[in-house]
Amino acid sequence: MSTPTSRRFTQLDVFTGRALYGNPLAVVHDAEGLSDERMAAFARWTNLSETTFLLPPTDPQADYRVRIFTPIGELPFAGHPTLGSCHAWLQAGGQPRGEQVVQQCEVGLVRVRRQVAGGVQRLAFAAPPRRRSGPLPEDVLARICAGLKIPRDAVLHHAWCDNGPGWAGVMLGSAANVLALHCDYAALGDVKLGVVAPHPAGHEAQFELRAFIGGGNFEDPVTGSLNAAVAQWLMEAGLAPRQYVAAQGTALGRAGRVHLSHDGTDVWVGGEVAGCIEGRVSL
Repeated sequence: MSTPTSRRFTQLDVFTGRALYGNPLAVVHDAEGLSDERMAAFARWTNLSETTFLLPPTDPQADYRVRIFTPIGELPFAGHPTLGSCHAWLQAGGQPRGEQVVQQCEVGLVRVRRQVAGGVQRLAFAAPPRRRSGPLPEDVLARICAGLKIPRDAVLHHAWCDNGPGWAGVMLGSAANVLALHCDYAALGDVKLGVVAPHPAGHEAQFELRAFIGGGNFEDPVTGSLNAAVAQWLMEAGLAPRQYVAAQGTALGRAGRVHLSHDGTDVWVGGEVAGCIEGRVSL
């Protein structure tokens, strides 16, 4: 085994302006020289939903390259690691070549822009295209309904929302229905599931969303990739306006807020990022 190297380390909370209320992310800077096995081992050790490693880009259009690991494997793309990694890269002195930051990951190049609204700074990424869309097959819906312990007619709309992680999406009648769910992961199987429904008028957020990770047996607090694909689905289907806020993490004691907007070409997925830990790690 090679001698460990001291590397800059950042831990952040994404899709929140208040630390401890979003989705945490660990970021290892200057990750050149780390093997796949070492990255995977560190991601298992942090035991966070995702840990990212920042590397020099191999595409000349990109500002940096990121690899994204969960405790059980590598992801081609994920939303909260995209915003958190970009925030960490900028805070460490990264200078984008253009007006927008361009991140390289396994799905390709992802553009990230900085926004200021009401004195609040947010980062937003352009949602990558879905790899799979269209309605879910009935056998998958049967597993979803068994996992959520709901009747089939409780699902008002459904679609594949797969932009890399493999999400399936279903819409229920109300946010209260979504918040009342208790997932049976054994019945859900290996389905990675997003459940969405509207809040009543006057709520801070227009939709409530939850993410159940079949095969991982856990609920993700705030999920950028899922919100990205769900927004593409809902906006295209006329089920959501071209700009809205989604709440996620409520059932877990979090207060995630994801800002979705369509600019006529792309769906942008934005949120705040709060710093938690800065230091160095020997890897």
